[in-house]
Amino acid sequence: MECDKCGADAIHHAAYSGGHLCGEHLCQSVERRVKRRIREDGLLDPDATPDDPDRWVIGLSGGKDSVVLTHVLDDILGRDPRVEMLTLTVHEGIEGYRDESLDACVELATDRSIRHEVVAYDEEFGVRMDDVVESDPEEMAPCAYCGVFRRDALERYAAEFDADKLLTGHNLDDEAQTALMKILEGDVREVAKHFDASLGPFDERGATDEFVPRAKPLRDVPEKEIALYCHVRDLPVHMAECPHADEAFRGEIRSLLHDLEENHPGTRHSIMAGYEELSALAAERYRPNGDGERPELSECARCGSKTSREICRKCRLLDAIEAA
Repeated sequence: MECDKCGADAIHHAAYSGGHLCGEHLCQSVERRVKRRIREDGLLDPDATPDDPDRWVIGLSGGKDSVVLTHVLDDILGRDPRVEMLTLTVHEGIEGYRDESLDACVELATDRSIRHEVVAYDEEFGVRMDDVVESDPEEMAPCAYCGVFRRDALERYAAEFDADKLLTGHNLDDEAQTALMKILEGDVREVAKHFDASLGPFDERGATDEFVPRAKPLRDVPEKEIALYCHVRDLPVHMAECPHADEAFRGEIRSLLHDLEENHPGTRHSIMAGYEELSALAAERYRPNGDGERPELSECARCGSKTSREICRKCRLLDAIEAA
C-alpha cells in the first residue's frame, strides 16, 4: 500500500476519504485540519497585538489528544507574538496515574518552552478522587464527580489568567460519541451546548458570555490519526487508562460508532454535520427572544461561581462528600 501523495509506504488508510497516507503526509493532514479549524472558528482575535496578545489556556493531561494539540498549536502559533499560550494540567489525586502523565506534560512543555501550570483537586477543593471513589456519597460514576471538578478548575484558572480562549483536545470520535449520547438522552438543552458560538458556553448555569469561550481544534481529526501522529512525531505521551474510569453508556456508544464507521465509513463526520445544524436550532431556542427561557445567573453562595441555583453543582458535591 503506497501513499497517495508521494508513493512511500503508507501507514494509514482513511476509509472515510479513501486516502492512503505515509507518516509524514498523515501528520501534514492533521496539521492542515487544525489550521482550518482555527481559521473557520475565528480563534485568533484579528485585533490581537504583541502588546495585547490573545491569551489561550490549553488543557494538557499528558494523553495523546492534549499532547498533539499542544504540539501542533506551538508549531503553528508558538512564535506568533499575537498569541500567548499556557498549558494547564489538572491533578485529580489518583495514585500513580496522574503522577506519570504529569511527567509527559512537563517534558513536552519544557521541550517547547511553553509555560506550564498544575492545579490539584486537593489544593483547590480539599478532596482527592481516590477518596471520592471510596465514599461515593451520590452513588455516581467517578467520571461524573471528576467532570464537574475538572471543569470548575479549568474555568477558574482560565479566568484568573484572563484567558480569551480555553482549548481542549477533544477529537472527532469524542465529539461524535457525545453528540449521539445527547440525542439518545433527549435533552434539548444539552444538545444546545454544542452552541452557535455567539451564544456562549452554557450548562446548568444557562447560556452566557460571562465564561471563557472553549474551543476544540482537534474535533475534525479521528482518534486513530491522533495516535499515529504521536507515534510518527515521537511525542511524550501517557497512554494508561484512568483506573477509576467507569463510563458504561459512553463505552456502548463508542463500540456502536466503531462498528458503524467500519461498515459505513464517514459515519462520524455525518453525525457531526447533522449535529451542528441540530444544535444551532436548539441553541436558537435559548436566545433572549427565543421560545425558551434561560435561567438567571447569580453567584454561588459558597464559592462565587456563576450558577442558576443558590449553591453550584461543584459545591453541592463537595458538601455530600464531606457529609459521607
